[in-house]
Amino acid sequence: MRCIAIRIFAFIALAVTACTPQHQRGAPGAGAHSYDTLIVNGVIYDGVGNTPFTGDIAIKDDRIVAIGDLDRSRSATIIDANGMAVAPGFINMLSWAPVTLLEDGRGLSDIKQGVTLEVFGEGWSMGPWNDAMKAEAVARQADIKYDIEWTSLAEFLDHLETRGVSPNVASFVGATTIRIHELGEEDRPPTQAELARMQALVGDAMKDGALGVGSSLIYAPAFYADTDELIALVDTAEDYDGSYITHMRSEGGRLLEAVDEVLEIAEATGAGAEIYHLKAAGKENWAKLDDVITKVNAARAAGVDIRANMYTYTAGATGLDAAMPPWVQEGGHDAWIARLKDPAIRETLLQEIETPTDEWENLYLAAGGAENVLFIGFKNQALKPLIGKTLAEVATTRGTSPAETMIDLVIEDDSRVDTVYFLMSDDNVAKKAALPWMSFGSDEGAYAPEGVFLLSGAHPRSYGTFARVLGKYARDENLMSLTEAIRRLTSFPAENLNIRNRGRLQEDFYADIVIFDPDAITDHATYATPHKLATGITHVFVNGEHVLKDGEHTGATPGRIVRGPGWTGWKND
Repeated sequence: MRCIAIRIFAFIALAVTACTPQHQRGAPGAGAHSYDTLIVNGVIYDGVGNTPFTGDIAIKDDRIVAIGDLDRSRSATIIDANGMAVAPGFINMLSWAPVTLLEDGRGLSDIKQGVTLEVFGEGWSMGPWNDAMKAEAVARQADIKYDIEWTSLAEFLDHLETRGVSPNVASFVGATTIRIHELGEEDRPPTQAELARMQALVGDAMKDGALGVGSSLIYAPAFYADTDELIALVDTAEDYDGSYITHMRSEGGRLLEAVDEVLEIAEATGAGAEIYHLKAAGKENWAKLDDVITKVNAARAAGVDIRANMYTYTAGATGLDAAMPPWVQEGGHDAWIARLKDPAIRETLLQEIETPTDEWENLYLAAGGAENVLFIGFKNQALKPLIGKTLAEVATTRGTSPAETMIDLVIEDDSRVDTVYFLMSDDNVAKKAALPWMSFGSDEGAYAPEGVFLLSGAHPRSYGTFARVLGKYARDENLMSLTEAIRRLTSFPAENLNIRNRGRLQEDFYADIVIFDPDAITDHATYATPHKLATGITHVFVNGEHVLKDGEHTGATPGRIVRGPGWTGWKND
């Protein structure tokens, strides 16, 4: 009789369990302390844009295993998120963190803003490299020194993961990198044989997990590639469901024509396309942004998969190479320096730097004057006191014209010189931030306000891009709801990248989770004092591991490679 009673009780218990929604009871088979971590009482933003609700999230190993009103007794570790927003980890769509993560795997400036995925590959990627490219990379190292122990892009990402990084990492394969691999830095089209090899390199990168092809077309030697070359590379990436992402050929005088080229590539290949750091650069071009938005909206309505990302500032940052014509840079860095030292070439160059043209992108003129050009990084120790000074200030001190000063500094520093250019209007930045097809990227490394990073300046976007989305633009200026801001930091870019099981708070998705105070999240970095961490993020989990706890980094480095849709390992995943 006792056995019959036990069986009846067991049957009833099983039936009750089966009728209880999984989001309330957790993963099947869970027992006492079956969760590693339980986040309770948080306001849950799923990342997709659904109405937020108060509830709990359970983490087991690297996954979210339950969402709802959960049993506190099933976890030894409980985080009370009362009054806090709980969201998926944020995606940095334009990260230049490969080298900074080699130096410091914490990625502190981004982790403190809730970034859990760094996406690399704006034209240049950390593979595939040949011996000459490796030697050049070593020669061009500045404050951060590192050994090159990889050849392919996949090998670099493996190297980064093995060393230990806090955020996840992913990458496009760079069109510039592919071109240099086969053509060097010559200004000519590839032969059919060379183009076939370039396509094969793209195919290999896609099978290894690259997200697609990235280009940066204002810079030499990327500038030398024509549209047909880009179509060939992107078409190969599309064979593996990869996409195209681009720093367009112009963001100023030929901005609309540059958008047309992006659309042409997207339509010719069928690949999704994304515009890096969309902007109208130069005051005379600010009004063109409305036409760009109209053009993109029309293309999207016609079924073209095109979108953009941005950083939340009016200034860009690059080098003095962006103030000099591509012809003077043909052949690479050493050839560029040699030409700058040639008196005859120098005279021609001085005139071209000061002459408006639509034939190449001159950010010095787009900035509107030497007072709007700010130096933030030099290799040469003797020049480091110039960090934080404008081109106008340095030129006045030296008694040379701005153009002469730029040429001299490139020669003296034996580098392109890290430079901030003030290019955009506040109104346009706000207008872009409100667009539903806009995601966000820092266009910077992931730094820390300590050690080797303090040897140079930085653009404040390094420390504040994502905090400004949530604080300045969503909370303070009401350009978007918090729900919409989180969608465009999470599921929207994840879907555009065709990556799996990230970008949402959903059962069985990876536990990349951010807990923050919507009323407190604030950026603090400025152009004068850029090395200032954002505040307001209290907890960050990456692959289920606690990386930021009560606002402090735990030292954990659980970041993994996030691979694209063409990865051949999916069948074994």
